Amino acid sequence: MKFKFKKLLIWQRAMDFGERIDALAGKFPKYEMFNLSLQIRKAGDSVALNISEGAIGQSNAEQSRFMGYGIRSLAETVTCLYKAKRRNYISDDEFASNYGEAYNLMNMMVAFKNNMK
Repeated sequence: MKFKFKKLLIWQRAMDFGERIDALAGKFPKYEMFNLSLQIRKAGDSVALNISEGAIGQSNAEQSRFMGYGIRSLAETVTCLYKAKRRNYISDDEFASNYGEAYNLMNMMVAFKNNMK
């Protein structure tokens, strides 16, 4: 059995984004392991998880709801990026690169959600 969400570009991009965030969080100080590092990893992974959960045989309303959850998770990830930048855990370039990817992904997700209506 194949899952339809694997064909979605937004799911593929969200999967890649989650891996980027995971690698980035690995550079945080050890004392952040159960705080900001864990939070950004969970939020980053939740983006793709919510896209896939909404794509499994749901109505448009259900798909839209889960896409909304994914968008919120992406916003949470961006806030964690800001926290990491303010605490000097990541460079300006690392912030800008990941922020840009999050911004592009957000635009894709909002457009996808709006097309469900």
